[in-house]
Amino acid sequence: MPAHYPERIVCLTEESTETLYLLGEERRIVGISGYTVRPPRARREKPRVSAFLSAKTEKILELKPDLVIGFSDLQADIARELAKAGLSVLIFNQRSVQEILNMILTLAALVGAAERGAKLVQRLEEGLAEIRERGRAFPYRPRVYFEEWDEPMISAIRWVSELVEIAGGEDIFSTLSHSPAASGRVVSNPALVVEKNPDVILGSWCGKKFRPERVVARPGWQAVAAVRANQLFEVKSAEILQPGPAALTDGVRRIHALLANYLRRSSTRAAGTRSGAAG
Repeated sequence: MPAHYPERIVCLTEESTETLYLLGEERRIVGISGYTVRPPRARREKPRVSAFLSAKTEKILELKPDLVIGFSDLQADIARELAKAGLSVLIFNQRSVQEILNMILTLAALVGAAERGAKLVQRLEEGLAEIRERGRAFPYRPRVYFEEWDEPMISAIRWVSELVEIAGGEDIFSTLSHSPAASGRVVSNPALVVEKNPDVILGSWCGKKFRPERVVARPGWQAVAAVRANQLFEVKSAEILQPGPAALTDGVRRIHALLANYLRRSSTRAAGTRSGAAG
């Protein structure tokens, strides 16, 4: 039998599914994560065979995949179990914007779509460059606290931190973002946020609904500029916490729009204050 590209792929996370659809290679997908929402048609067309930390091994085996694709050390146990069952498993571990783009190129090559992958990456890079230029036009960079989880408080992972910067903001915990483990991004003391005094607070609680009222109620946080100005917003996890095309498109655009709106509101308030003082 001649060599061939994978024909039956199980995607354990959303970003590989979305990427294959964008490449026009969705026919190869035989199973997806239950958390997949992008593209919406994937949930209608493909069987769901996994969560993030668990998978239906028997169901996956029944699908007879020739490749299973996962993400990060958090899926290592799933990968081990499937490999022991005789399946080929590939675990990506992209943590930065550049690594996300590299993942897309690699995945495209794996299915014989290298040229389309290069074109997709080019479109994504052009979109990021456009947002970066708009962000550079801001009069200043708003300070941003991005919260990935609330108990304990976990700050932005690396690609999110980088997208905040591309969108025109300043991640107040950018130094923590390089930690590959969530434990390294835990904000040890809530008072640190008060001290850094962000202008905007963005929340994306890993699929759990962000509750601004809970954030506002934290002791001492009434002094935070973002709280005083009511600048607390949710960014959907599907848009920003999946290390794939979604974060590099809808995610970064959402962050940029929120920062631009904050600056417009700040400018309006400042003009009103000057007008009142002159009167």
